Amino acid sequence: MAVDLPKAHEQALQHTGRYVAGVKADQWNGPTPDTEWDVRTLLNHVVSGNFWVAPLVGGKTIEEVGDRYDGDVLGDDPAATYEQSAKEASAAFNADGAMQAPCAVSYGPVPGEIYAGHRFIDVLIHGWDLAKATGQDTALPSDLVEACFEVIEPQKDLLAGSGMFGSDVQVPDGADRQTQLLAELGRKA
Repeated sequence: MAVDLPKAHEQALQHTGRYVAGVKADQWNGPTPDTEWDVRTLLNHVVSGNFWVAPLVGGKTIEEVGDRYDGDVLGDDPAATYEQSAKEASAAFNADGAMQAPCAVSYGPVPGEIYAGHRFIDVLIHGWDLAKATGQDTALPSDLVEACFEVIEPQKDLLAGSGMFGSDVQVPDGADRQTQLLAELGRKA
């Protein structure tokens, strides 16, 4: 794969971190494009996912991690908790051998590079969801949009079967790459 996944994942974490910092105090209970989640629940999903990275890349099983990241992991300072989770996830994927390490995810085990690709997409796209929900600029960096396509294309069947993203959105003729990506992942720009 041509994408430097640890780097792309880290850039997605940073980009989404700006959205997290931009959430206003009165927006945490607001709706998101993920209709079953409000803003806080959406961010909790991302942060929990970030916290799972280090133990799974480190060789732990889901059973060994247990319910440590169930429920609300955001606490009283969601932005600070996001930053901590982002640092831990980034460090884990940047560790020597992480891209080859077998990761016992719910649809695995898979090599670290597959898991990193999925976390990259999850962080970037849920960042977009967060921006959309809170009235922030939803423009994603074009290099990260292209990197998402590189991750998605060879794994379309796996991703569709996982239920991680919807895919019934029609792409308008002449749509830009971000709109195409969002539609591929079940979102309307």
